[in-house]
Amino acid sequence: MTALANLAAALAGGDVEVIDLTHTLDPDFPVIVLPPEFGQCARFRMEEISAYDHRGPGWKWHNISMSEHTGTHFDAPCHWVSGRDLPQSAVDEIPVDRFVGPVVVIDCSAQSAQDPDFLMTPAHIEAWETEHDRIPEDAWVLMRSDWSKKSGAAYLNMADDGPHSPGPSPEAIRFLIEERNILGFGTETVGTDAGQGMHLSPPYPAHFLLHGAGKYGLQCLCGLDRLPPTGAILMAAPLKIRNGTGSPLRVLALVEKDSA
Repeated sequence: MTALANLAAALAGGDVEVIDLTHTLDPDFPVIVLPPEFGQCARFRMEEISAYDHRGPGWKWHNISMSEHTGTHFDAPCHWVSGRDLPQSAVDEIPVDRFVGPVVVIDCSAQSAQDPDFLMTPAHIEAWETEHDRIPEDAWVLMRSDWSKKSGAAYLNMADDGPHSPGPSPEAIRFLIEERNILGFGTETVGTDAGQGMHLSPPYPAHFLLHGAGKYGLQCLCGLDRLPPTGAILMAAPLKIRNGTGSPLRVLALVEKDSA
């Protein structure tokens, strides 16, 4: 049997499970909030066109609107100033083989439960590698925080000084880019950076360093507790938007049964 035939058989037989890592798009799902002097991300909106009625007797459909960065979404390099001049930096230009790859999950849920401002460091990554082996090149690295189990105001966790949520330190992102040459980085929070990432150096280091290096971001993921630390395959294909800086998408993982 060919590799694809083996995969089809494994899917049909239940030996490989497809896990959805995507939040449902609805008007109540929180979006990132920037200081008021900046433009704001639009929430998801859906408007009914017809519903088997005088507007269209045989069909039902909707118009939808949202930001490129609403809900579970993909960040392309041109999303950030550091990646604006890179080749193939928009979602319609990225080679499609970059949307499928191995994935590792670094579990930071215990630390995030104790400290909403927890920062993952190179020491946390190296400790993970001691147990699970070296992160392979061109892998997606996902930071599990279990933040996706929160909802509403608790998800953004806004205070007078802005949002408070876990994320990577600048040193961790540099390590993943320079020492492990990852494909991209993903989180369960509203952005790939910590809520207080504006105070780090550089500000918003995940965005600035990842996209400046031509890497990709995923945020607002869910269900990372269902993935094994290693061994899964991630599929994360954004909409093919001309000059798009990002896109909502359906993120799926292929996981061997009982490996999670």
